[in-house]
Amino acid sequence: MNLRNISLAILLLFCGHTYVAAQGDLMRKITLLTNDSTLEYEAIQDPELLERLRNMPNIEVGKGLTFQPQNNLYKMTIRFRMQNLLALGFDKDFSLNDTEARVKRLRLRFDGYIFSPKLLYSIQLGFTSYDAKTLPNGNMNIVRDAMIYYMPNATWNIGFGQTKIKANRARVNSSSALQFVDRSIVNSEFNLDRDFGFFGEYYKALAGDFNISAKGSITLGEGRNWSTGDNAGFAYTGRLELYPFGRFKSLGDVTEGDFEREQTVKVLVAGAYSYNDKTTRLQGQNGAIIPSGETRNLHAYFVDFILKYQGFAFYTDFMGRATDRPLFAGAPETCVYTGNGLNVQTSYLFPKNWEVALRNSTLFPDKEVRPIIGYKHYNQTTVAVTKYLIGHSLKIQADASYNHKSEALDPYNRWELRFQVELGL
Repeated sequence: MNLRNISLAILLLFCGHTYVAAQGDLMRKITLLTNDSTLEYEAIQDPELLERLRNMPNIEVGKGLTFQPQNNLYKMTIRFRMQNLLALGFDKDFSLNDTEARVKRLRLRFDGYIFSPKLLYSIQLGFTSYDAKTLPNGNMNIVRDAMIYYMPNATWNIGFGQTKIKANRARVNSSSALQFVDRSIVNSEFNLDRDFGFFGEYYKALAGDFNISAKGSITLGEGRNWSTGDNAGFAYTGRLELYPFGRFKSLGDVTEGDFEREQTVKVLVAGAYSYNDKTTRLQGQNGAIIPSGETRNLHAYFVDFILKYQGFAFYTDFMGRATDRPLFAGAPETCVYTGNGLNVQTSYLFPKNWEVALRNSTLFPDKEVRPIIGYKHYNQTTVAVTKYLIGHSLKIQADASYNHKSEALDPYNRWELRFQVELGL
């Protein structure tokens, strides 16, 4: 490489651009990432490539450092991200109860293709205690994603490996693209997290701007890195998404806040259902092992709504879990958390990329498990302020929460203050 080419490469790197090459007539470099936008899809003229980028299976295209040889037999994008967190918990008299100060998330990710752009891979590793804590069966937990996808076109793809189950919006939304320091208490209790198995996605543009997406999976049912199951059951999950006014800009359906400032109203209405047959864990893909070697059949349901327009965003997430036997005769202090929860949040992004967001989340456990759960209802109200320096890749966040548990059996934090810096490449 001569001096001119080296200088050009350095200049492009410092301007914050990432380039992607495709086969045939798509073999051209296209700018995807700028300092002012997450993904500049609208700058891409080729409709086939545009749809491929929008419908990539759980791969955040266009970030990080990309390597690709001249023969185009493979492409690899390397990314990292970290979240540094300080959190304080106070009782009802505002006396400090606990302090949390740590690197909450530190992750390394590799995405790309091998042999053909139709054969994709996605690998993600987590290195903090939050990510890599030992599982109840003793397995290590460093690997978060390890997927191989076949994507013949922008309409559908299939995958094999370990990744997020496409059930509720809040969980599929990357923790790097949140407008609060972390997800809601409702998501923490009822989400399905990751699992190992087969995954499929289908996208279709119907009449006018109306779009539809269907996603499904058949997985082990015990969550990520579980490796083996002692029962014959699997988890079966399906999700249907409707976009009546067209798709969001730049993956806006899985990125919180209206960072792209949609010029027309964009809406997502979605629902999902999951049946976990003979699971050995209290939350299916999460939680402790069910006592005495028993199993349970779990039903999980999810409804999502998103609206974005000119910097304003509104979300509603409703989800829950059911089983015919939530209690255990041999372990009266243990139960499957059955019931449901509702999360409502809204935000506005000001012109200089300051955002104010408000969230209200409530958990409603079923009557028979309340004596074990320790409350009748659990409500949390959170207000957040975020300054976006380079989109969701570099941001400073602070939020404050007020917690209220009706008929609580044990003491708990009434107030929580959190401060976090997110940095990603």
